[in-house]
Amino acid sequence: MNTVDLEIERNERDASPRRFADTPHGRPSHEIERIPTTSSASSSASSGTSVRRRDMGMSRVSTQRDLERHPTELSRIETGRLTHTGTVGRSLKSRESRKPLPNFGAGKPYPPLLPDQEDYVVEFDGPDDPLHAQNWPMKKKLYTAVILGFTTLTSAFTSSIFSTATTTVAGIYGVSTEVGLLGLSLYVLGFAIGPLFWAPLSELRGRKLPLVIAMFGFSIFQIAVAAAKDLQTIIICRFFGGVFGACPLAVVAAVFSDMFDNRTRGMAITVFSMTVFTGPLLAPFIGGFIVDSYLGWRWTEWQVNSSGLVAIMGFTCFLLDLFFLEETYPPVILVSKAAELRRRTKNWGIHAKQEEIEIDFRELITKNFSRPMRLLVTEPIVLLLSIYMAFIYGLLYLFLTAYPIVFQQIHGMSKGVGGLPYFGMVIGMILAGVYIILTQPSYNRKLAANNGVPIPEWRLMPVIYGGVSFAIGLFWFGWTGYTDKIHWIAPTLSGLATGFGLLSIFLQSLNYLVDAYLMFAASAIAANTFLRSLAGAGFPMFSQYMFAGIGVNWAGTLLGCVALLLVPIPICFLIFGERIRRRSAFAPTKPLDVPSSENDEGVLPDVEKAPTNAEQQHVPNGENAV
Repeated sequence: MNTVDLEIERNERDASPRRFADTPHGRPSHEIERIPTTSSASSSASSGTSVRRRDMGMSRVSTQRDLERHPTELSRIETGRLTHTGTVGRSLKSRESRKPLPNFGAGKPYPPLLPDQEDYVVEFDGPDDPLHAQNWPMKKKLYTAVILGFTTLTSAFTSSIFSTATTTVAGIYGVSTEVGLLGLSLYVLGFAIGPLFWAPLSELRGRKLPLVIAMFGFSIFQIAVAAAKDLQTIIICRFFGGVFGACPLAVVAAVFSDMFDNRTRGMAITVFSMTVFTGPLLAPFIGGFIVDSYLGWRWTEWQVNSSGLVAIMGFTCFLLDLFFLEETYPPVILVSKAAELRRRTKNWGIHAKQEEIEIDFRELITKNFSRPMRLLVTEPIVLLLSIYMAFIYGLLYLFLTAYPIVFQQIHGMSKGVGGLPYFGMVIGMILAGVYIILTQPSYNRKLAANNGVPIPEWRLMPVIYGGVSFAIGLFWFGWTGYTDKIHWIAPTLSGLATGFGLLSIFLQSLNYLVDAYLMFAASAIAANTFLRSLAGAGFPMFSQYMFAGIGVNWAGTLLGCVALLLVPIPICFLIFGERIRRRSAFAPTKPLDVPSSENDEGVLPDVEKAPTNAEQQHVPNGENAV
């Protein structure tokens, strides 16, 4: 056990010496006397409550099977409470009041305080509680992942489908191509702003509410773009569409972190990453054929929101999320559990820890909306990986202007046909996804050999391989796409290398961030999304000038050299990552410094202990308690 667990055990022994009188240190967990918890402790509501329970056909269900055999589950509950202590609203100075208490009303005296508030706090019923998202059946996890994958794909797809209409829109409204590109750039800029709101909201009110609100707003603004009468309306609505569309990018990976454990989380985030990156590349050829057809550019927006005249993609996501998506965030699940227990037992003292939070606007700004920025500025892992991912993400959107230059201007293809070479990158990404999935058994073996304790740095080797592949692809694209004397298949095939590298870097870097900042996964991803979305918004604005000024070949060389310079970043974290995380104020994994004689779980002292199910119950303002 770690030092927190040992301290909790000592406190429990001091508080209840008789309970542990016959239980020496190191005794097997299945022999430890059952410790009453909030899920099994009786309230002080006296025998009248028991009579009402019998009248309602209710009875207590013993939780001894789970908790007595898993003492670490008890320590995780207590660790979660320690993390929560810094978030309770009554600690806020702004909530203190000097006004006298009002009368209780109707001549009633104030009722007595609850005997022990902690006895009324609900918890999960052991490590196998079916309410916890990680214990859901695999079928339920899969259809949830499909819904969220479709939601993310819709948002990413929308970001780039407008790129095929930029020249058409510029011609209609009599502006330059760069002004027409604002419809693309401002949507991606919305990706940078949105997560600053959606990520903290997901840690306060759960994952489902932000997704439902965001997909409804997203769909409304896409309809506004399609029906807009002037350019400024198009650009403004594209921006706000991006703000709402950013929610899946910030929250869905955190949902996967809620649902999947260390053995399966990598495969889940593989699916998420593929939807983030393949979506923008699937849109150009679809939008190109639409723009070239009699439907016109406005149908690029209607296509985002509907399939022909039958389905509306955005509202389909909204309805799927509203009716079929269930909450996965553990603290909010406990809120629902507490509400049901209050209703059925008529004991209004029962509550979840999350309900003790009193939202204060100043605290909300300071500790929630600013947390992603603090992570970005103060955490070297978040900062450097975000810079790396910002570069590759910016190039993803730069390719939306570079590919038309090579395949439409140099090789003379139409908008629709000129979008088909993006499939080279799509296939490269699929190969990267297959590669990551094939490495998962090896990762699981290392995880099992290390007693189920994950080491985040295990994720970094594919990032290194992907970095080299990505740089090769950039050189390849630049020196095969600058002239029509080289067959168009050559620059198309370069997408295999760039696509493979792009997804390998992004996917495993994201896994590394989730593993390293598990309790703060949503905020870490929001910080990363903010920086890379700024790059995604800015790169298309200068790409045409760069390719026209120095040529496709030297532009590819310049970008390839920058990509090579960034390859040492994951190498440094592979070597020094553990030391950096040891000094982190946000990373939940800490080295075990206890002597081997107290290491009850059989984990080597120099191996890090990562939080598991109960420890993922992060309460948003609890970073100071970590």
